[in-house]
Amino acid sequence: MFDVLVYLYENYWRPDACPDHEQLTRKLSAVGFETDEIQEALSWLDGLTATAEMAQIRMPAQDSMRIYQPRELSLLGEDSIGFISFLESAGVLPAPMREMVIDRATAVGTGPLSLDDLKIIVLMVFWSLGEEPDALILDELFVAPEDRLIH
Repeated sequence: MFDVLVYLYENYWRPDACPDHEQLTRKLSAVGFETDEIQEALSWLDGLTATAEMAQIRMPAQDSMRIYQPRELSLLGEDSIGFISFLESAGVLPAPMREMVIDRATAVGTGPLSLDDLKIIVLMVFWSLGEEPDALILDELFVAPEDRLIH
């Protein structure tokens, strides 16, 4: 599923640039993605759309503190929660977007979620809202820690 999401991010500027599900399924199949993987990704994206709409209705306060439920803790894992906290403290992940990330990360249903998968989810949340992440955040999302020049 995550490979399909990355493909969509790289090939479509915004979600509204994507063709309808039927045509998109054909295109993704033609590039070599498996039907199950495509359906899982499209279903996940439908959930992202619904989550984005809900986040605009129920925006948590900017200075709110997030208490993770036991299920969220087990599905996200320490690394993912730490990364979400890092993005929040850096001021690039406001509370509504944080909630979208948590919702879509827990929707994956297996845990703990790898940090690489969480980074794709964060990227897709920005993408779904038509926002370009800050250049430094893009670096955090794409550059492996061992490839950084400064440690």
